[in-house]
Amino acid sequence: MTQPLALVLYEKLLPGSQLVNRLQDLNYRVQTLADPALLVNCAEEAKPMLVLADLEPASKNVSAAISRLRQNAATQHLPVIAVCAEGASDLQEAARTAGANLVVSDVGILNHLEEFLEQALHIE
Repeated sequence: MTQPLALVLYEKLLPGSQLVNRLQDLNYRVQTLADPALLVNCAEEAKPMLVLADLEPASKNVSAAISRLRQNAATQHLPVIAVCAEGASDLQEAARTAGANLVVSDVGILNHLEEFLEQALHIE
């Protein structure tokens, strides 16, 4: 069986690379990108099982990219886990409004990644 693909959008090297390594430990193939403007095209081409997006830095407007992902017929079904600092309530709310399935703290993502993946991938 082919390993599922996770598309990871991040700019900060340390937490991003740790997340990639953790996903690989969980037997995911991982494709990364740093530019939110490329998210929809990359998701269309790669056909990932889910998307993980670091919302910071705020200047990149990752929430707008999540919104475009939701508006695109080919990618609107993809579960999105958004990650940001615990106190960044404005970024958290923007991600929820944009359509992120889960918004989690950057502190907890690595420790609870399996649970977050399971929750995001849960089919109702």
